[in-house]
Amino acid sequence: METTRQQKIERLIQKDLGDIFLRYARTLTGTIISVSEVRVSSDLSIAHAYLSVFPQDKVHTVLANIEENQAKIRFELGNLERHQLRIIPELHFHLDETIDKMERIDQLLKH
Repeated sequence: METTRQQKIERLIQKDLGDIFLRYARTLTGTIISVSEVRVSSDLSIAHAYLSVFPQDKVHTVLANIEENQAKIRFELGNLERHQLRIIPELHFHLDETIDKMERIDQLLKH
């Protein structure tokens, strides 16, 4: 069960990562990156961020670029959260597939 502190940190990281990806997406014309969920480990050392990328054909390119720049993203996150967190968690990025699953279910229900 998550503590209140974990939930607050998850919301804080989600908001700040959203701001970072908003600036990053401006360099990629026609791409939208949103942080749908963040889960933080109980010791606050690891954060799993679930990302939604639109359009679907750019998903692998964007995720590969994010993985390459993971240290830079963590550094930017550290600059934004330096007064709230003592240690910036290690970031792990995952593709949020809930929208794809909802579309598949919708397609199956229509047929």
